[in-house]
Amino acid sequence: MSRPTFQLPVVARAFLTLPHTATLTTLRPDGTPHVTPVRFTFDAATGLVRVTTRAGARKARNVEAGGPAARVALCQADGFRWITLEGRAAVTDAPARLAEAVRRYTVRYRADPPAPLDLVVVEIAVDRVLSLNL
Repeated sequence: MSRPTFQLPVVARAFLTLPHTATLTTLRPDGTPHVTPVRFTFDAATGLVRVTTRAGARKARNVEAGGPAARVALCQADGFRWITLEGRAAVTDAPARLAEAVRRYTVRYRADPPAPLDLVVVEIAVDRVLSLNL
């Protein structure tokens, strides 16, 4: 998955390190949106968002059904401050990628993520950023 290089303002990068939840919007096979709260991490150096979940979760199934063109949006809000990260998404269970997702989650949220037997990571290559009051 290729990732564009872009620079977020320092305040936006700082906002994305706060231990908030966000909403992840994926598209169901019928084209309707599925919105769910998630915890996530953002790697500013690569523009990659990571969301751990179960392989059988609707969000993972939606991304897989969308194939290489699957687009998603993740929005973190705090009052009237918000940022939305959009991009192409893919699901992987590669051990090294899962380990990195778990490591980053643990640092951000100061707790291990849930560890179901079918743990996967949704990786989002961010190519569009929208925000307000950051």
